[in-house]
Formats: sequence, structure tokens, C-alpha cells
Amino acid sequence: MSLRDAAATRRRILEHARRQFAGHGYTAVTVKGVADAAGVSPNLITRYFGGKDGLFLAATQVEIPVETSFDGDLSTLGARLAANIVQRWFGGPGQDPLLVLQRAAGERPEAAEALAAFLDTNSLEPLYRYLRDSGLDDGDARDRAAAIDAFVLGVSTRRRVLRSGLGEPAELQAWLGATIQRLADGE
Repeated sequence: MSLRDAAATRRRILEHARRQFAGHGYTAVTVKGVADAAGVSPNLITRYFGGKDGLFLAATQVEIPVETSFDGDLSTLGARLAANIVQRWFGGPGQDPLLVLQRAAGERPEAAEALAAFLDTNSLEPLYRYLRDSGLDDGDARDRAAAIDAFVLGVSTRRRVLRSGLGEPAELQAWLGATIQRLADGE
């Protein structure tokens, strides 16, 4: 197998693993099930990832560029964040590594730790810095960032983990944007 074929096979395995972990959680997913869905031998998953734990860790590597959400005036922060959030939630059903981590957080301590570390590094801290750099004092910036972070995580859990519908994407985006903006403004 060429390096190009191996890389394509690895990506295909990860795509199916993300879909299955996101849809069913860690416990219900099997190496054989992922292998069958990806059209490969379970031995290949063991060779590439070392087994189910390694596959899970690889499938939950999260890289999300959040910088664009923080480019602009504080008065439009809610709209920018909401647009990025709704795009992520509706853009790739079942394949979002954050959803995989969110669903597995109750089953796997390392998933809970990975989710918390990701949110601290890629959401809470950049949001805090943005709010502070927008003129809020340190304490206000931390409190508002924490409120926005908790709100978005709560809505995400309700909608994506508990699978409780929260409306159409456009309605959800408008509601999220307005609520996030109120939290950012301290209302």
C-alpha cells in the first residue's frame, strides 16, 4: 500500500470512527464496527491506532480556528459567535470531534479532560482576552467569558447530546446571537 493510499485509508477510518463515536458514544462502538463501516480489516485499525482507545483519541483531535469569531467590534460578537457555532453544529452531522468528546465525557475521564482542556484553551481563554481587550476590567471579562462558555456548552449539550430540538438553524442562530450578545454586554 502506498503512503497516499495509507493516508486516505487512515482518514476514512477516522471519518467513520468520528461518526460512530458521535452517534453512539464510546462504549457502544467496536473496532470491528468501525472497520466494517470503513471497509477495512480490524487489524488495520490496530496497526494504525493501537486499538479502540487509540482510535478514540485520534478521532477526537480537535482543531477549530476560533480567531475569526474575535475579529470585530464587541457590539457584533454575539452574531459572529452564533454564526460559527451554528455552522459547526449543522455543517457536518455526526462527525464533529467536539460532539464525540461531549458524548463520551460521561463515560471516559480522558474525554472529559480533553473537552475541558479544549474549551479552556480554544473558547474560554480567547473569549476572556477578547473581552478584556475590548475594555472590560479583568474580573468582568472573566465572568462574562465564563457565562458565555457555560451557556453555549449547555445549549450544545441540550441540542446535540440530549437531542432536544431547538429550532431551525436560522432561528437558533438569531437566538444564540442575541443571548450571547446580552451576556457579553453584561445585561
